[in-house]
Amino acid sequence: MNRASTTAILMAGLGAVLLSAKAIVVKLSYRYGADAQTVLALRMLFALPFFWVAMAWHALARRPAPLPWRDVQTIVLLGFVGYYVASYLDFRGLRYISAGLERIILYLNPTIVLVLSALLFGRAVHPRQWFAMMVAYAGVALVFVHDVQLTGDRVLLGGCLVFLGALAYAIYLIYAGEIVARVGSIRLVAIASGSATVFCVAQSLIWNPQGLVTQPAEVYWLSLVNAALCTFVPMLLIMTAVNRIGPGLTAQAGAAGPVATVLLGWLLLGEGVGALQFVGIAMVLASMGILLTAAPKVRDDLG
Repeated sequence: MNRASTTAILMAGLGAVLLSAKAIVVKLSYRYGADAQTVLALRMLFALPFFWVAMAWHALARRPAPLPWRDVQTIVLLGFVGYYVASYLDFRGLRYISAGLERIILYLNPTIVLVLSALLFGRAVHPRQWFAMMVAYAGVALVFVHDVQLTGDRVLLGGCLVFLGALAYAIYLIYAGEIVARVGSIRLVAIASGSATVFCVAQSLIWNPQGLVTQPAEVYWLSLVNAALCTFVPMLLIMTAVNRIGPGLTAQAGAAGPVATVLLGWLLLGEGVGALQFVGIAMVLASMGILLTAAPKVRDDLG
């Protein structure tokens, strides 16, 4: 492996770790009395300038053609589903479960995309992929058991909320994949996040009209960290890695995310760590490896 590929893998791993740290930052914000609506709205508000600067830079460098109004409408709808609904459910779920369990549930996203693709578009699912999904969900069940032993029955509510958020994000990924080649990934993310920011801020103002301007200073600093280091920077690192080494190796490097979240939760939040949790994490990571190695086999069998 050459130096460029090694650098790209390290970038993908760092991006996964930073993205996973979002749950840690959100739970730290809750300790200062902030609610989910306010934390989400502040994150989107602080992240928006980064995305729009990236889009402006991309427009100056590439000079892409203007988007048809129909594509803009589609991206706004995708932003509502993928960045507002998915994020809100995720942030609400974090009230009730550990950061480690949240990251493990979100790591199931490829399996959710597989099932939805089969249901919505009739795409075949290879037996090895079904096996990978069985292993993944068995691993999540073990982590659930670990969290129930520590925090009680609210884990089920939180887990369901986060899973529904993952489902919403999977829907976003599927339909975004249909238009990303036409509109460009930078413009798609910038416009989608911009539309989601409107929904997030509106909800926050309805829920708590003074919430956005009455938080402790720590909440604003954490929101800035969340926007810059846990949202924008990971996106750039992961997108760069995908361009250099492809989605397969990038996804494998992303396995660092769930493990890093568990360790950060232990160090910064005092969340319990147990053998059952690590066995569950290992099973989920193994299932993603099965999915990745099954991909060429699937193409051969179906093609």
